[in-house]
Amino acid sequence: MVNPYWGANFFQFFSTLGHRLFSVLRGEKLVLAPDEVQILVLAAVAVSCGLIGSFLVVRKMTMVANSLSHTLLLGIVFSSLLFSGQLNMAALLVSAFLTALITVGLSYLLAKSPFVKEDAGVGLSFTTLFALGLIALMLFSKSTHIGVEVVMGNLDAVHADDIFFSWSIAIIDALLLMLFYPWLKVHSFDSTFSFSLRLPCKSLDLLFLLLVSLTCVGAFRSVGVLIVLVFLTGPALCGKIFCHRLGRILLVSVGIGLLVTLLSVAMARHILSVYHTPLSTAGIASVLIGLAVLFALATTARRMLPSISK
Repeated sequence: MVNPYWGANFFQFFSTLGHRLFSVLRGEKLVLAPDEVQILVLAAVAVSCGLIGSFLVVRKMTMVANSLSHTLLLGIVFSSLLFSGQLNMAALLVSAFLTALITVGLSYLLAKSPFVKEDAGVGLSFTTLFALGLIALMLFSKSTHIGVEVVMGNLDAVHADDIFFSWSIAIIDALLLMLFYPWLKVHSFDSTFSFSLRLPCKSLDLLFLLLVSLTCVGAFRSVGVLIVLVFLTGPALCGKIFCHRLGRILLVSVGIGLLVTLLSVAMARHILSVYHTPLSTAGIASVLIGLAVLFALATTARRMLPSISK
């Protein structure tokens, strides 16, 4: 099948996309183009990361996401070793999820120690496991094929099967957050008050950390183990800057993620068509999210200047 977006610039991309959407609404059956598969997979990552990331930012737990995005490297290296240097995607996902669980469990146990603060426990587990991953990578890198795709993902390699997997995780995140939303909302803003209400605080913490782990692992194929941190924190920070209610923060975070998804895929196609230079779509998306955060900060600073001058 010829890719309908081949040779399209930025505006032609959206024109083609709109025409194909209109054809689907008229009942025509169309085969998904690679660009459309990228949009659907990256949109699922944006939704899941936007939902989870909003709670991470509100709870001031972005360090947890930072630790998970780095320690997944350990599971990836050992998974590659088990398969004689080949990257088996199923084994990668399982090993990465197990590593995420180890990271979460170790951080949780250290945080419960009377001699270690919560942020120190996260930092200690994160640096230790990440260092082990780097050591393993240096020792066995000659027999493995771990490259930039592990760090930045490879959105160009996703296919239709990845759509179901990515959206399954996004739906699981959404359903569980909706189910426990009142409890998580209270616990996120005031943990002491939630404890006085006799809410299952420990269970909520473990559930949330498991969702963070699942989200990081689900985003591994498309955005890698490091860029997922941008998707988790950037849109949520924008939402917190512009809004003060958790519901609105969630909407803004997911909305920015979806907008960045469309723009990044379109820009990647434009740069390839016009300048004949293939760029990482996930890398473009991370840059756009960074610009969105800077814009939000600049807007806030501009609004604060009149009050400071008074």
